[in-house]
Amino acid sequence: MRGAAGAGGTSGSARVSGAADAPDGAARDTASSATSTEPAWKQHLAGLMAFTRRRLTGDYTVDDFGYDREFTETLLLPPMRLLFDKWFRVQTIGVANLPVDSGALLVANHSGTIAVDAVMTAVAVHDQHPCHRPLRMLGADLVFDTPVLGPLARKAGNTLACNPDAERLLTSGELVAVFPEGFKGVGKPFSQRYKLQRFGRGGFVSAALRTGVPIVPVSIVGAEEIYPMLANIRPLARALGLPYFPVTPTFPWLGPLGAIPLPSKWLIEFGEPIATDGYGDGAAEDPMVVFNLTDRVRETIQQTLYRLLLRRGHPFLG
Repeated sequence: MRGAAGAGGTSGSARVSGAADAPDGAARDTASSATSTEPAWKQHLAGLMAFTRRRLTGDYTVDDFGYDREFTETLLLPPMRLLFDKWFRVQTIGVANLPVDSGALLVANHSGTIAVDAVMTAVAVHDQHPCHRPLRMLGADLVFDTPVLGPLARKAGNTLACNPDAERLLTSGELVAVFPEGFKGVGKPFSQRYKLQRFGRGGFVSAALRTGVPIVPVSIVGAEEIYPMLANIRPLARALGLPYFPVTPTFPWLGPLGAIPLPSKWLIEFGEPIATDGYGDGAAEDPMVVFNLTDRVRETIQQTLYRLLLRRGHPFLG
């Protein structure tokens, strides 16, 4: 992680709330729909109309990072849920290892040419956790500098991968996710699938140690097959300011159709939490403590990936 970065702002006349506040409008819609006997499509239409009205009047909340829970649950999660349930057929394991209402740092492997794995992990946490908790992901500068994608990432609750933002979210009791392989993982060739890349300098471990939250290793199988990266056109990537320019079996040969991910079978396992609150003061500044804990998390994820691959079997069947 880097040193410092600013938090996302708010726009319009929206109210600013604390990091864990739920939108009042969404709560009203949930309560009314629970007692309604109208057909589901009418309830859905009424909910969309109420959502639109609140957007126009500014009657909604965002937190200090720009997280807009109602916008995320109404517009962003439904299409991602279709991919999760129908296309990738994601199976989750170990959701009970996530805290009910306190903070934790989720550390996951990263792959897939496009970071669909991060989005699917967020859907898994929201939909499978008994309290439907949001996952606050830490992303690279490129994500937030990209038009359209950057503002959407902020509205979904994500922020820059820097220690101050991470520690602030963890201290407030949020579930925070980091993908320490970064572009080295998501942009690696298919020949290196499920082989973890270097985990950087262990900034995520320092953040967990300073805040005393547990680290939950997350192992994701399935993302490697959605866009098998056969080659990287580096000159074109440099010209476009991208970390890599992928060549897959379908892209760029099929044009826009090449952006359709292959329907691989996914497994996401949330491992046993690793406690950090017993290391004592100054542990976050001790290079050996940080290195050993980083290596422990990395090895846990790597061994789990091997086990999940055996469990899944064929990448596209089942």
